[in-house]
Amino acid sequence: MDAKMYSERCDRTADRLREIGADGLLCFPSRNLQYLTGFHEEPGERHLFLVLPAEGDPALLVPALYETQIREGTTVPEVRTWEDGEDPVAAVRTLLADRNLREGHLLVDDRMWARFTQDLRAAAPAATWGLASEALVDLRIRKDGAELAALREAARVADAVIDDLRETADEHVGKSERALASWIAGRLETHGGSGVSFETVVGSGPNGAKPHHRSGDREIRAGDPVVLDFGTRVDGYPSDQTRTLVLAGEPPEGYPTVHEVVREAQAAAVDAIEPGIEAGAVDRVAREVIEEAGYGDAFVHRTGHGVGLDVHEEPYLVAGNDRSLEPGMVCSVEPGIYLPGRFGCRIEDLIVVTEDGAERLNRTDRGWR
Repeated sequence: MDAKMYSERCDRTADRLREIGADGLLCFPSRNLQYLTGFHEEPGERHLFLVLPAEGDPALLVPALYETQIREGTTVPEVRTWEDGEDPVAAVRTLLADRNLREGHLLVDDRMWARFTQDLRAAAPAATWGLASEALVDLRIRKDGAELAALREAARVADAVIDDLRETADEHVGKSERALASWIAGRLETHGGSGVSFETVVGSGPNGAKPHHRSGDREIRAGDPVVLDFGTRVDGYPSDQTRTLVLAGEPPEGYPTVHEVVREAQAAAVDAIEPGIEAGAVDRVAREVIEEAGYGDAFVHRTGHGVGLDVHEEPYLVAGNDRSLEPGMVCSVEPGIYLPGRFGCRIEDLIVVTEDGAERLNRTDRGWR
């Protein structure tokens, strides 16, 4: 991903700010900052902001200790620094004044820490405030060729780990969920991924009935359905895929039927995806399959979510969302059935909306053996 691309993204964002009547955008360390500059850092206690005006050049205000890596890692034309011991709010105030942004309507990162939003209000007390998503959702929601290439590669890595897991399934019986999660992280690195894109889910037996169970000390037993939800990053872009496997032995009574219902629901939802369909309609397709099988009350979450630099972003495949899907959008499709005290089952693939339908990014077998 080259310097020209980031410059063009900033230009498109400025155009969008003018369209919606906003005067400027302020990002702190976040995926929005990464999208606009290429620089990624976790939020910290020091003030680090991108100031992107609707009119004029963007600028970065950074702690002095970040200056070298910021200049090497971004193409933003102006980088200002402040030293430990100086007042960062005064530096923010000066930068906003230089960009004519101490008044007007300003957008800030949706997840910006409260201490920083309070300091921005102090630096621009006459401004009004909104959220960065007002400008950036419509820019980030359709992925370009470079983004899709990274997402495809991240999905390939996740698929390779599922293949490894099937080949070594017997070896993992008797391990703790946490040990298997650690093994998965290592295999993701081996196949070319960069870390994990979120905390790996290994939910065995009754733990699989908790949709957001991560991994714990429970020992994986023969016959356990094991919900495995994990991903990695490539060039900053994540994979997010789920399979529910029985690593050895025979599953509990009723599990094969539940798994087949989930598989059919997922297939129906993927088949329904095409340009123009509303996101909520895809959710409805999956939900109807599960309801007709008698498990409607056990499907307790939305059918999917968009995926980009953030693992969860627009478009959300959820009831009531009337946003129409468009080519270049990427989303998960992940229906599930959860029976407390017994087991859970979820199957998830990432899907790209194409000009005439949908492309699965994950290609491994969706069966339970």
